[in-house]
Amino acid sequence: MATLFIADLHLCTEEPAITAGFLRFLAGEARQADALYILGDLFEAWIGDDDPNPLHGQIAIALRSLVDSGVPCYFIHGNRDFLLGKDFARQSGMTLLPQEKVLELYGQRVLIMHGDTLCTDDVGYQAFRAKVHQPWLQKLFLALPLYLRKRIAAKMRAGSKSSNSVKDMAIMDVNAQTVLHTLERHRVQHLIHGHTHRPAVHQFNVNGKPAFRYVLGAWHTEGSMIKVAPEGIELIAFPF
Repeated sequence: MATLFIADLHLCTEEPAITAGFLRFLAGEARQADALYILGDLFEAWIGDDDPNPLHGQIAIALRSLVDSGVPCYFIHGNRDFLLGKDFARQSGMTLLPQEKVLELYGQRVLIMHGDTLCTDDVGYQAFRAKVHQPWLQKLFLALPLYLRKRIAAKMRAGSKSSNSVKDMAIMDVNAQTVLHTLERHRVQHLIHGHTHRPAVHQFNVNGKPAFRYVLGAWHTEGSMIKVAPEGIELIAFPF
């Protein structure tokens, strides 16, 4: 009995080794799980479910195979793939979740999210996030021709890389008070998220009780997952 969590694979055609590792994970370790939760940034970029990129179809088939084997798969949007929609979810068999979700797992209440909303010191990013999450703007963008969406997305990625290269690394990490307030708001002692690419287990106190923040790593040079089981919660790195 175990539930698995992953995030920040940033799948793209330029990184076939990561894709191959993910496909092996879906055909192996994931088949033994009670459920698989993907906490955002499964893809490096997403410009619409109508993008004919063959990689998307390959991943949809692999996820559907996992779901058909009896392992449900859930997805929380990340900052890279927040436009992933109902069509791809239907093809892959994934269930889309809200940006914050509390799970009851083996007697523990666990809050899961992508993690970018915790980085409140990065004021510029939060302003950008609020803008691109407006439904009317998303609808307008998705109505554009595919070639134009590709150009816009490429320009935005380049701008993001340039902006992040001059930011203090601490600004792009989570804000401690935001983490505390989020745990208090949901009345939980366990939080699992990705986004920051800083795998670790942080222990602190919330309302006088021990609390834990589990941070998933990105799949750059190795895989990263969190396993929640009746005996506890574990952060695991593994070769892909």
